[in-house]
Amino acid sequence: MVFGQVVIGPPGSGKTTYCNGMSQFLSMMGRKVAIVNLDPANDALPYECAVNIEELIKLEDVMVDPALGPNGGLMYCMEYLEKNIDWLESKLKPLVKDHYILFDFPGQVELFFVHDSTKKFLMKLIKSLNLRLTVVQLIDCHLCTNPGNYVSAVLLSLSTMIHMELPHINVLSKIDLIGSYGKLAFNLDFYTDVQDLSYLQHHLNQDPRSAKYRKLTSELCSVIEDYGLVNFTTLDIQDKESVMDLVKIIDKCNGYIFSGIDASVVEYSKIAIGQTDWDYNRVAAVQEKYMTDEETKTQ
Repeated sequence: MVFGQVVIGPPGSGKTTYCNGMSQFLSMMGRKVAIVNLDPANDALPYECAVNIEELIKLEDVMVDPALGPNGGLMYCMEYLEKNIDWLESKLKPLVKDHYILFDFPGQVELFFVHDSTKKFLMKLIKSLNLRLTVVQLIDCHLCTNPGNYVSAVLLSLSTMIHMELPHINVLSKIDLIGSYGKLAFNLDFYTDVQDLSYLQHHLNQDPRSAKYRKLTSELCSVIEDYGLVNFTTLDIQDKESVMDLVKIIDKCNGYIFSGIDASVVEYSKIAIGQTDWDYNRVAAVQEKYMTDEETKTQ
C-alpha cells in the first residue's frame, strides 16, 4: 500500500511550488518522496521529478501535429497517457515500494470535472498499484476578494469533488498574501466554512457585471449549499506550521496515519475522531499572522 497526493488547481494557484515545498517538508519528516510531473507543458520544474510525462509526450509537439491549441492539446495528452498507462505503471512500480507519491497535474480545470481521461487512468493506477490518494485542490485566496470569483471557485471545487470521486481537500493557497489583496467582505471563516452564500448577494448586486446574472448566481449558490460538501483549509507553503497542519489533514484523509498501526477497532476510532487544532490554525492563526484588525472586521 502506497500513499500520495493528486495536486490540482487552476493556473497560478501554486501547484508546482506546492509540490516542491511539500516534497522538502515530507523529506524532513523522514518520508521518501517521489514527484510525478504530469503536466506536459511544464518545462521549468524547480524540483527533481522521478517521472516526467514529457518523456512520453510534450504539449509543444501536439500543438504542431495534430495542430491543436493549448487546451485541446492538454486533453489530447491526458487521453494519450490513458491509452499508454502501462508506461506510467512501469515507471511507478519501482517507487511504490517505499515512496510517498506527489502527482503534479496541469492547471486546465476541465480535466478534473468534465474530461474523463484523468479520472480513468488514476482509477487504473489505484487498482493496479494499490494506491491511497487524496486530491489536494489549490485555490488562490485572492479569489475571496471578489464575490463572483469566490462563488465560481466554490462551484469548481464542488464539481471536481463529485467528478473525481476521491478523498478531497480544498486549500486556499498563498494565504500569506491575503492581507495585501484588500479588505474581505466578511471574516475569513466565512470563506473557509462556505457559510450562507446568500450574504454575498448584496455585494454581487453592487457589481453591474454581476447584477444581470443575479438569478443564475442565486441558483448556483443554492446548489452549493444543498450539497454541503465544500469547505477550505488554508496554506502558506513557506510556513512549517501551516504545512504541518495540512499534512495532518491529508494523512487522516488518505489513511496514512493508520498505516503500520497494529491496533483494535477502538484504537483506530480514537485516532480518527481525535481532537485537532485545525479550526484555529486555518482561520484564527492566519488572521493573527497575515491580516490587520481592520481587515478581519465583518461588514
